[in-house]
Amino acid sequence: MLGTKTDAPKTRGPDDSRGYRVFRVVNTVVLIGVVVVTLYPFLNIVARSLSEEAYIIAGKVTIVPRGFDLTAYKLLMSDALFWTNYRNTVVYTVVATLISIVLTTCYAYVLSKPQLKGRTFLIGVALFTMFFSGGLIPNYVLVTSLGMKNTIWAVVVPNAISVFNLLVMKAFFESLPSELEEAAAVDGLNTYGTLLRIVLPLSKAIIATMVLFYAVSFWNSWFTAFLYIDRQDLLPVTVYLRNLIAGATDAQQSGAAAADVVQAAATLQAVTIVLTTLPILAVYPFVQRYFVRGVMLGAVKG
Repeated sequence: MLGTKTDAPKTRGPDDSRGYRVFRVVNTVVLIGVVVVTLYPFLNIVARSLSEEAYIIAGKVTIVPRGFDLTAYKLLMSDALFWTNYRNTVVYTVVATLISIVLTTCYAYVLSKPQLKGRTFLIGVALFTMFFSGGLIPNYVLVTSLGMKNTIWAVVVPNAISVFNLLVMKAFFESLPSELEEAAAVDGLNTYGTLLRIVLPLSKAIIATMVLFYAVSFWNSWFTAFLYIDRQDLLPVTVYLRNLIAGATDAQQSGAAAADVVQAAATLQAVTIVLTTLPILAVYPFVQRYFVRGVMLGAVKG
C-alpha cells in the first residue's frame, strides 16, 4: 500500500549478543570476588581494633566488632612516641615525594627526546639499576660516609627515582605532539620554559599518578628508616608498627604465660594499621580519577 512505512528489521548490536551478556555476568562475579578478597582483611583489622580481647582470643571476630572497646585506641593515642613517628612519616613522605617528582620529571623529559646525544646510554643506566643494585652493605657504607645516617636524607635520597615510574612518564612525554614544543621554540621559549609552561600543564594526569605511586611507596616504607636511623624520635610510624609486631612475636615465643601480652600487642597492631592507612584512604579518592588516565596515556601512544 502506497504511503505506508514498513518497520526496518532491528539489528542487534554487540551489547545485545548472548556472548557479551555472559561476559558481563562473569566479569561482574570476578570483580565482586576481587573486592571481597581485598576488603575482608582490612575490615577484619578494623573489627579487631574495635573488639574486646576476649572475643579476639576466642576467634569470634570476623568483619563485625564484638564487645565494642576503644581502650586500644586510647592507649595508642596517648603515646607521644606514636605521634612523633606519625609526624615523621608525614614529613618524610611529603619531602621524598616532592624530590622524586622533580627528579623523575626532569629525567623522563630528557629521555623522551630522540635527538638527545647519549640517550641510549642514559636509558641503559636506568634499566641497569632496575635489575641490579650495589648491595645492602655497600649502600649502608655509602649513606654513612655521606653523613646522611640519622637524618631525613637517608630515607628520601636512596630511593628518589623509581625506574618503573620513570619509564611510564617518559612514554607519556613521548606521546605529546612535538608541534607544541616547536611552536614554543618559535615563540622564544627555551627548554626550561617549554617544560614549565607547555609540558607540565598538559601532564597533570601523569604527575598526579606519579605522586600517588611515590607517596604510597614512601608512606609504607620501613626498612630504609630501620636500617639508617637509630634514634626513636626520628623513626617513621611504620617502624613503630614493626616494633609492635616484633614485640608480639617475642612475647608469643616466651610461652603461654604471655598470652595477655600477645593479645594486647595484637590489638595495638590492628589500631596502628588502621590509623596508618587512613591518610592514604582519604587521599586516594581525590587522585583516583587521574590514576587510570595517567597510566593509560603513558602506556598507549597514538
